[in-house]
Amino acid sequence: MGHFKQEQPIFSTRAHVFQIDPNTKKNWVPTSKHAVTVSYFYDSTRNVYRIISLDGSKAIINSTITPNMTFTKTSQKFGQWADSRANTVYGLGFSSEHHLSKFAEKFQEFKEAARLAKEKSQEKMELTSTPSQESAGGDLQSPLTPESINGTDDERTPDVTQNSEPRAEPTQNALPFSHSSAISKHWEAELATLKGNNAKLTAALLESTANVKQWKQQLAAYQEEAERLHKRVTELECVSSQANAVHTHKTELNQTIQELEETLKLKEEEIERLKQEIDNARELQEQRDSLTQKLQEVEIRNKDLEGQLSDLEQRLEKSQNEQEAFRNNLKTLLEILDGKIFELTELRDNLAKLLECS
Repeated sequence: MGHFKQEQPIFSTRAHVFQIDPNTKKNWVPTSKHAVTVSYFYDSTRNVYRIISLDGSKAIINSTITPNMTFTKTSQKFGQWADSRANTVYGLGFSSEHHLSKFAEKFQEFKEAARLAKEKSQEKMELTSTPSQESAGGDLQSPLTPESINGTDDERTPDVTQNSEPRAEPTQNALPFSHSSAISKHWEAELATLKGNNAKLTAALLESTANVKQWKQQLAAYQEEAERLHKRVTELECVSSQANAVHTHKTELNQTIQELEETLKLKEEEIERLKQEIDNARELQEQRDSLTQKLQEVEIRNKDLEGQLSDLEQRLEKSQNEQEAFRNNLKTLLEILDGKIFELTELRDNLAKLLECS
């Protein structure tokens, strides 16, 4: 705390602070209950730039900026960077995209300043002919960014909406059932497409994982080669009495080291790209799970509609049977009535004959 007070902030903003879960390496863990001040500090005694944030009296961020660090925007209001010294990944949630962009610009600016300060320090050590093994090793040990975080789930607060579909009335015949069947077929087609894409992405993910392991091995080999070259430089400076020849040899070795550093940088960029592809694959997997759930809901609704349709068919059949029985009864009644009318007609004719005879 006392050391923080001796430094002066050169840029400050407010944000919600997160750290990656050290166990899962996937989920974000909030380290502040509300937005806190996050500041860039310059330590003139050590000639380094640091990001510091205090929650009360507790330092929740104390990260020294190095040339190898990268600040990544994972959404419009969220950014992150990996700190290999602290063995963690910090995440910041801002109130607006403008604040995020401003913080990212300052990060890049102070990262460049740290790189220039490091180069000046190396030039001073070269002039004094006392190269530092530790400093050279630090240049090559570019920290690999930890595994990508499931940002879409943990970085944003999803808007949860509940779609309440009205149930079809029993008098609507079979139209809801046909409509639901069409929806079910549509979701089944979407699910099949997502399954195909998921299989391709899974294969690409396995291939990328194998490439990452290979590049890590190459990185270790490059670091060993760099250490060997630096040791060789030291031996040549101690043994050789020909300063010009040693200087020329040292320059060539430094060029080789620089080429190795550039190769390492390219490998790191490739790893970042592969991690982005892994994130995309996870997003597609989440979409597939969502569509599967919707398909299950549609299937349940179809079963309900099938039950309603079966009930309607039973009612219709019962009604038809009742109508048929009513028709039969009415037909019988009409036959009886016809007989009675015929008898009355005969009776009338007989009465008429009797009247005529009398």
